[in-house]
Amino acid sequence: MTLLMAFCDYLGNSVKDIVSAPRPCSPPVRRVTATEDEKENAMEYGLPSSHALNTVCLMGYLLHYVLAYGEHGSVMIAAGLSLAFLLVMLVGIARIYLGMHSLTDVIAGIGFGFVILAFWLAVHDHVDAFVVSEQNVASFWAGLSLLMCFAYPKPEFPTPSFEYHTAFNGVAFGIVYGIQQTYFHFHTPDAPLIFSPQLPLLAFAGRVLVGIPTILVVKFCSKALSKWLLPVMCSTLGIPIVSSCYVPALKVDNSKSKPDVKQGVGYLQRVFSLFPQKAFDVDTGIRFVQYASLAWSVVDLVPAIFTHLNL
Repeated sequence: MTLLMAFCDYLGNSVKDIVSAPRPCSPPVRRVTATEDEKENAMEYGLPSSHALNTVCLMGYLLHYVLAYGEHGSVMIAAGLSLAFLLVMLVGIARIYLGMHSLTDVIAGIGFGFVILAFWLAVHDHVDAFVVSEQNVASFWAGLSLLMCFAYPKPEFPTPSFEYHTAFNGVAFGIVYGIQQTYFHFHTPDAPLIFSPQLPLLAFAGRVLVGIPTILVVKFCSKALSKWLLPVMCSTLGIPIVSSCYVPALKVDNSKSKPDVKQGVGYLQRVFSLFPQKAFDVDTGIRFVQYASLAWSVVDLVPAIFTHLNL
């Protein structure tokens, strides 16, 4: 499911930035943004609606999972389809009500979501088998993640879409790396389920109290470490970098001339000189590392701690 959401995020945001269709004009449309995150979200382009697209894929895949692996009758099928339809409609109406999307954006998101969902249902068993049992999965996915960072369209005007994609890209890599390493230890179908005799409510509460702080600590530490380590590595290798947010010393002052870049003759610097960018944003790497570490801790580190503590 996580890989499906990452796939939706990449394709949806790529189409947004390729089409560069603006959101409804405000005014005359009254746009409701109650938080800073919503204001940042409003800076993205409008078509297709990511919320509608993601809701179709999420609800469709969850419904498929329940019907494929659980006991069900005609009543459950009807209830599941009704709930999925209701949530998709409510999300679409809400996006229009909030002034974030037009009806065309929402319809495009729903239609695109059905196309992605149909494709994913055709390949998800193959993806699952590849991640769990094949060799060199981590190396392959690391290369794929790097490719997806470079193979991303440049929009007409800057938007936060690429930042969201980088974070989800990191989560997908962390999940794949952790699952590939620990599937037969922690994630087989025999793993204990909540409310079962093997995992009573008290033990589950203990897992929450231990697991969530651990995940947050891993995310904080990985961000702090990568903010220090990645600039040092890039400087050593002669890769020109800037920072838009995380590293104040590397921020570009637009009032000044272009930043001086260390001129080396290393092989990597000659390779990177072939790309159109004059310098690379190190924040992309920092963001990728912190979210990859977060996801890895969820499926690898935290279950190992639970096993050690007998939770």
